[in-house]
Amino acid sequence: MLVASVRPLYADTDQMGVVNHAVALRWFELARAEWLRRLSYTYREFEETGHMLPVYEVGIRYYKPAYYDQLLSLEAELQISSPVRVIFEYRVRDQKTGTLLLEGTTKHAVTTKHGRPKALSDELRAIMQRGLAEQQTQHAARAQTG
Repeated sequence: MLVASVRPLYADTDQMGVVNHAVALRWFELARAEWLRRLSYTYREFEETGHMLPVYEVGIRYYKPAYYDQLLSLEAELQISSPVRVIFEYRVRDQKTGTLLLEGTTKHAVTTKHGRPKALSDELRAIMQRGLAEQQTQHAARAQTG
C-alpha cells in the first residue's frame, strides 16, 4: 500500500549522489508511521495505550540505487504473525517509472514500555485488521486492472 512519497536529502548521499544504504531504515520507520496514520491513528497514540513495537529483526534487499532529490514512493504492508509479533514489508520505488529500488522487512515484538511481551489489545487488533482489509482491497483492485 502506498503510504508516502519522499525525496532523499543531499545529506543522505555520498559524493556520487547515491543514497546511503542506512537511509532505508529511516524510510521504513516513516512508512510504518504513515501506514498507521492512513488509518487515522498515530504511533504516539499506539504507544499511549502502553504498547511498544521494538524492532528485533531487519532485512533489506537493494536492487538499484536511489539518488539525491529523486521522487520515491514508499509502500508498506502489515502482517500479524502472532498476538505479540507483527511484520511490516516495504518497497521503495521510483515514483515516475515504478522501478523497484529496494524492499525489506522489519519484525517487531509487541511489548510493554518495560520490554515485556504484551498481546495487542482488542482495539489495536481491530485497527490493524482494518489496515489489512484495506491492503487486500488494494491488491484486488490492482489484480483487476492488470
